[in-house]
Amino acid sequence: MQDLIGLPFTDIERLIIELGEKPFRAKQLWQWLYNKGVTDFDQMTTFSKPLREKLATLYTITHPKIITEQNSADKTRKWLMEFTDGKQVECVYIPESDRGAVCISTQVGCAQGCRFCHTGTQKMMRNLTAGEIVGQFMTARDSYGEWPTPTDETRYLSNIVVMGMGEPLYNFENLKIALKILMDGDGISISKRKITVSTCGVADKIPELADIGVKLAVSLHAPNNTIRDQIMPVNKKFPLEVLIKACRDYQAKVEHRQFITMEYVMLDGVNDRPEHALELIELLKDLEVKVNLIPFHYWEGAPFKPSSNNAIHRFAKILEDHYIASPIRRSRGEDIMAACGQLKSAKGTK
Repeated sequence: MQDLIGLPFTDIERLIIELGEKPFRAKQLWQWLYNKGVTDFDQMTTFSKPLREKLATLYTITHPKIITEQNSADKTRKWLMEFTDGKQVECVYIPESDRGAVCISTQVGCAQGCRFCHTGTQKMMRNLTAGEIVGQFMTARDSYGEWPTPTDETRYLSNIVVMGMGEPLYNFENLKIALKILMDGDGISISKRKITVSTCGVADKIPELADIGVKLAVSLHAPNNTIRDQIMPVNKKFPLEVLIKACRDYQAKVEHRQFITMEYVMLDGVNDRPEHALELIELLKDLEVKVNLIPFHYWEGAPFKPSSNNAIHRFAKILEDHYIASPIRRSRGEDIMAACGQLKSAKGTK
C-alpha cells in the first residue's frame, strides 16, 4: 500500500481522478493530510463512505513513530523517530518565547565525516524519502497538538531548520519535494522565509536553493583550506574558493538578496585565534552574511576541546569591528544531547 505522505499534489490529484472522483477532491484530501494532520480516513468527513473505504484499501497515512521523547531543562524537546523499515533519526524542537524551530534530518546517518560532529561518527544508512522528511515535522506537530495548522502567528512550531542528521544537498530531489509540501499554503503553510537549509558545502547544488527561495546556512567552520581540509572532508571536493563562488551565485539569484548564515563552531586552538578572524573577514568580503559562532558541544571521544569564552568573545568583536554580525549562539538542549553536532540515532550503527 502506498503512503500518501510525501506525494506531490499532482500525484494526489491523479489518484483521485483514477478513483473516479472530481479533481476538487484532491484539494480536500491535501487539506485533510497537511492542514488538519488526519491519519484516519474515517475522519475525512467531507468524503463519502465509499470513497473513504477505497482510500483505506489502497493507501496509508504514516507519520514517523516516536520511540523516545526527551525534554531539556531549557524546554528543548528531542525525539528519536522510527520509520516503517525500523531506521531511526533524531529530530529537535528549539523553542523561543512565542515561537520555535523544528530541526529535521534528511538522511539516516551521515557520510561527510566532519571531525567535530557526533552524527559524522554514525554510518550512513540511506536517504530519507520526501514523506519521511515532511513526516518529522508532522510528528512534531502531533507531539505539540498543533493541528489543524494555525492561521495566525501564534504557532509554536513556526520555523524549520534542515540542520539535523545527514547532508541535505546529497538528498536534493527528495528535499525539494518535501520543501514544496511544507510551504504549500493549503497545507502545512510554513513560509519560505522561515525555512533554512544548512549544507556542509556541497557547492554545485547551492545556487539551486535560490530557485526554491529558502534561506541558506553554510557549515563553514574554517577561514582557510588548510584548516578546513583537516576538519571537513567535503573541502577536498569543494574547496573554499568554489564554495564562496556558489554562495555569491546563490545570493545573486535569490529574492531580496538574503543574508547567508555562516556557521562557525569554535574549536580551541584550531580556528579561534585573532588571525583566523581576520582571514575569515577577507574570505567573506564579497558576501552579505552573518556568522553564527557556535560553542563546541563536547561528545565522548571528540578530538577537540571547546574554545574559552574569552576566545569566542574576542573573535566576535573582531568580526563586528569589521561590520560582520557575529552572534554567539546560545547552547540549547545540551543536557539531552540535542545541541548542534550532537545528534546520533540509537540504531544508526546497526
